[in-house]
Amino acid sequence: MEPKPNWLGHVVALIAGMSLPLAFSPFDYYPIAILSLTLLFLCWQHVDARTAALRGFLFGLGLFGVGISWIYVAIHVFGQASVFLAGALTTVFVAFLAFYTAGLGWGVKRLSRSLTLSGADFVLLLPVSWLAFEWFKAWFLTGFPWLEVGVSQIAGPLSGYIPLVGAFGVSLIAAFSAGVLAYCWHYKKLLGLLLVVLVWSAGYALQSVVWTTEKGEALTVTIVQGNVPQDIKWDKEQVIKTLALYQAETERHWSSDLVVWPENAITAFYHQVKSFYLDPLAVAAREHKTDILLGLPIYEAENELYYNGMMSLGSDVGFYHKRHLVPFGDYVPFEWLRGLIAFFNLPMSSFAIGADRQPLLTAGGQKVGVSICYEDTFSNEVLETLPEASILVNATNNAWYGDSFAPHQHLQISQNRALEMGRAIIRATTNGVSAFIDHKGQLEATTRQFEQAALTGKVQPRQGSTFYVQWQRWPIFGLALFMFVVWAYYRQSNSKSQTH
Repeated sequence: MEPKPNWLGHVVALIAGMSLPLAFSPFDYYPIAILSLTLLFLCWQHVDARTAALRGFLFGLGLFGVGISWIYVAIHVFGQASVFLAGALTTVFVAFLAFYTAGLGWGVKRLSRSLTLSGADFVLLLPVSWLAFEWFKAWFLTGFPWLEVGVSQIAGPLSGYIPLVGAFGVSLIAAFSAGVLAYCWHYKKLLGLLLVVLVWSAGYALQSVVWTTEKGEALTVTIVQGNVPQDIKWDKEQVIKTLALYQAETERHWSSDLVVWPENAITAFYHQVKSFYLDPLAVAAREHKTDILLGLPIYEAENELYYNGMMSLGSDVGFYHKRHLVPFGDYVPFEWLRGLIAFFNLPMSSFAIGADRQPLLTAGGQKVGVSICYEDTFSNEVLETLPEASILVNATNNAWYGDSFAPHQHLQISQNRALEMGRAIIRATTNGVSAFIDHKGQLEATTRQFEQAALTGKVQPRQGSTFYVQWQRWPIFGLALFMFVVWAYYRQSNSKSQTH
């Protein structure tokens, strides 16, 4: 007999999903992530696979409907789509992601083969399944690793594990904590809470471990935040004004060792501004012993391709081409979509993909690991710059998302990358939040949003590797596989005992 639908469980699943974004910036209520997953896991108790899928879908609607509501801002405000069309496109994207969590619920119940989840299901199967969901979401269709639960734990005790297993691994630990709590609640086994206390206490103790060492003297660095409005940024009349703005701010900070401009700070191709702007700027930079890292599009005439790039200017000249492009932002997946609506015909939305392996830029006498925009949401790609890079730079344009959650969520992701890599991050944005993040993932200084600013601070280069840099994700994949094997063995043994 199939269980009767429990509408309260549906509502709880939706509310649990809607609550999860509160664990992330700008709210930073990190324990909510554990409670949200606990409620989701309990919602999958005593239901069949179809009901579990429905509740997983509702959870996903809540999670992504609230957590990535900024997609609407990008489409409506800057993509010039109508309220109805922007709302429809955002809803479709949110629903698409919610099918991931629906599949998660369905898969868990199919694997457990029972309406009733056992202790092993809660403590082993569900955490591993959640990790598989996050991995799939970060990989499928170029990946969307936003709202990883581990990222939300940067301000809590579990952050001690981030240099060991990365934010991705902390997602497994957070899901394990939720699974134990769900088990304790449902089966009234309060002794299991000691396991959660032990795991969290160990994380707190690990926070004091320093994984990397200082390399040379600290650099004086200035971040220039131009705050050029997105809706006029690419206008021809604005280009000269923008060039003058960034040059003037840089000249005020010749005393700095390094000046960093954000993604596409220069809204003209490299070859168009090289002779009259960049070459003289490079001469002045060398005279003052200051290096500049700046973002601009780079045209390759030989292949008729153009790249979203960063270049170093001063003591060394080098280029980095963005490798992980944003669909509909950096390129349009299906060219036939162009012309249907303004959002599919945004300026500079046909960038080519940069090469996988590119030499690191040199600035301030240091090797710099550069990421552009949401490239730093892909931890495994930032890993490729280590341990050679002694400092990290993320140059981004958050103007697309206005006054939404996105800039704050992205800043929190950058904090996780700093702690994972044991490196300071210089985060330069077009209109905020620009920041200096130390090697422990702590914010040392930030700018306000929607203001023109020049933020100066000290950045300490570092050398060496965290455990995560050395071993990357292999230990957490190994642990997840071990947990799954133990769960499978337990389920098989339990099935045999029930047949005798």
